[in-house]
Amino acid sequence: MFLFNACQLDETIYSSIYTEDFYKTAADAEKGLVAAYDPLADMYSGPAATLVPDFSDDQTYPRGVVGRNTLTLFTYDVNYTTQKTNSRTNESPQQIWSSGYDGIEKANWIIAKVPEATMDATRQKQIIGEAYFLRAFYQWTLTKNFGDVPIKTTPSYSQEEAIVGKSPKADVYKQIYADLDQALTAGLPSYPNVDKGRPSNEVVNALYAKAALYNEDWAKALEKAKAVINSGKYSLMPDVRDTYRYDKEDAARAENMWAFEVDPLTQTRSHQLTSLMGPTGSAAPEYAKTSYGSMFAYQSFFNSFNPIDKRRLLLDTTYIDKTGKTIAQKNITPITTDAVLIKKYQDPVSTVGMIPNIPILRLADMYLIAAEAEARLNGATGVAYDFINVIRKRAGLPDLATGLGKDAFIDAVIQERAWEFFAEGDRWYDLTRTGKFLTAIPKAVNSVYPVRTPTAKNKYFPIPQDEIYANPKLVQNPDWQ
Repeated sequence: MFLFNACQLDETIYSSIYTEDFYKTAADAEKGLVAAYDPLADMYSGPAATLVPDFSDDQTYPRGVVGRNTLTLFTYDVNYTTQKTNSRTNESPQQIWSSGYDGIEKANWIIAKVPEATMDATRQKQIIGEAYFLRAFYQWTLTKNFGDVPIKTTPSYSQEEAIVGKSPKADVYKQIYADLDQALTAGLPSYPNVDKGRPSNEVVNALYAKAALYNEDWAKALEKAKAVINSGKYSLMPDVRDTYRYDKEDAARAENMWAFEVDPLTQTRSHQLTSLMGPTGSAAPEYAKTSYGSMFAYQSFFNSFNPIDKRRLLLDTTYIDKTGKTIAQKNITPITTDAVLIKKYQDPVSTVGMIPNIPILRLADMYLIAAEAEARLNGATGVAYDFINVIRKRAGLPDLATGLGKDAFIDAVIQERAWEFFAEGDRWYDLTRTGKFLTAIPKAVNSVYPVRTPTAKNKYFPIPQDEIYANPKLVQNPDWQ
């Protein structure tokens, strides 16, 4: 003990190797950009980016193992103790926080250093533009989960520069807008002349539209969503099921504008959604080679669909086992008799990792953003109806009933979003940004989760306590103090 008391634990932090020896050539710049995408893989391989919101919402729920039920029951704490105890940080808000700021830091190095690199000027500008896009995406992901968060726009050349306090959410969105404006001037290519997993110029506008929607900036959301739609570069898949098929991935990029691209040969570029959503014991060949029966949809959500809605075909209440026998719903899982299987991420062929990409921004989103923003600005106009009816037509549904008032129409759009984007990490944020989570969540119950009682503080997740310990300028969200 005396020896420990005599030790000096302070450490001098020297400049990073990146500031002295890197970002000097075109190859350095390209490698640095690849590194800035790596936190995206950390966020989506768990994938915390979808499981955190999906286990919290009123559509899907987990089998209550390895701490997943704390999200569904809103029993998590500021330490995310259960997730850490069960080695499931990769499925927790803590992963979103750490990946988000890891990505921002790497993007900051590119923005600061690549302008000095010796390389082709056009490609140099594009790389910097992609970095601005990624920084905006990471910052948006952070604020939709945690509210007021630190804004970090310079690299951490020193320990002192790494310590930043929180900014109001309004200022966070100003920075997101500024970064996306920079990305739009970078000369990024348009689809289809874009590398897999990279943002096209239209994708920048798509993120702009969605960020503006969450910021309640209806005019900007409408402007940017229409810019994507009117570009004519993307189109909806005629059959909504093909948007997710493992063997139609390339064709589906016409709608899946930007996705977490999976490399089935590299485990760090995989994810576990496919194995979570199939039945236990790898029982159904059409779902996956290996599946655990760990994630299902609520029966109430399945029942909310019009039976003719083609999107309901992406859910199922039975499955065919390896012998060709149809297994009844009551036997899908031993934890409940009314589990509903999710079919968006099926992969019946892969033995190394999982092939299906996870959509992040889809063209369908642009139509529904435009419908909502138009209604928020001008009421339930014919233009607003036109936008939502494009999505309903693809689903095989009749046009939305005419004559709805403004609020009723907006509610219809939010419901349409629920049917369109389930299990894509979207619904929870629709509920929190509109304040509907307090009334919607208590109705999404079953025999596994018979009571669910979110409170106002659950609109945002608590900042991980580890981060507060590490950053003396960082304070916990008020509702979690």
